[in-house]
Amino acid sequence: MLALALSTASLVPLGTPAFVSSALAQEEAAKASVITVFAEGTASVVPDMAVINLTVLREADTAREALDANTAAMNEVLAALKEDGIEDRDIQTSNFSIQPRWVYPKKDDGNQTPTISGYQVTNGLTVRIRNLERVGDILDTSITLGVNQGGQIDFTNDKPDETIGQARKNAVMNARKKAEEMAEAAGVTLGRITSMSEQSYAQPIRMARSSMLKMAADESAPVPVAAGENEYSVSVSMSFEIVQ
Repeated sequence: MLALALSTASLVPLGTPAFVSSALAQEEAAKASVITVFAEGTASVVPDMAVINLTVLREADTAREALDANTAAMNEVLAALKEDGIEDRDIQTSNFSIQPRWVYPKKDDGNQTPTISGYQVTNGLTVRIRNLERVGDILDTSITLGVNQGGQIDFTNDKPDETIGQARKNAVMNARKKAEEMAEAAGVTLGRITSMSEQSYAQPIRMARSSMLKMAADESAPVPVAAGENEYSVSVSMSFEIVQ
């Protein structure tokens, strides 16, 4: 009696041509003999644009009075921005609301019946400033003219594609270096790239500076602004064949 042992890895359907079986085996072997790595690359650039949030809040006994006061202040802010060279395309209303101001007086029986004691109107602007040297002066002027909320500043870049491209190149180089180190440690050699994909792209970290408005309003001091650098990052995944 003959004993026959078959490896499950070599089983193929009956009638399958030999060359197809060989090709399948090679494909499976290629899939198994790879090194896959993930890596991140970064690149930095000085920002060339600031995005700020300016909000006017006004309160009054009636909604009409609050709206009129808010509108008057906002019109002055808008006029000053345009006089400073800010184009219409760089100014956008980001928030507008009319809210009652509720109070909850307690009666003798302990119940609380809410009543309206007045109204507040909030109107916000998102402004792109393309000349960073003007950011501090624009904040100062806006506060003087009635802005009393907001102040967040995002330093960004109008066209970051070149910097992102450099971060992508750095990510690929880092991935290859990592794969080479792994191959050397394992005593094998890297072959051709079998797959490569970009996993993620991260915007630069935005820095909020809401404390600036309070300082400028309280002390009438020039608003200090430091743009620093923006760092963009790209993550990639790469797979390499292993040459035994």
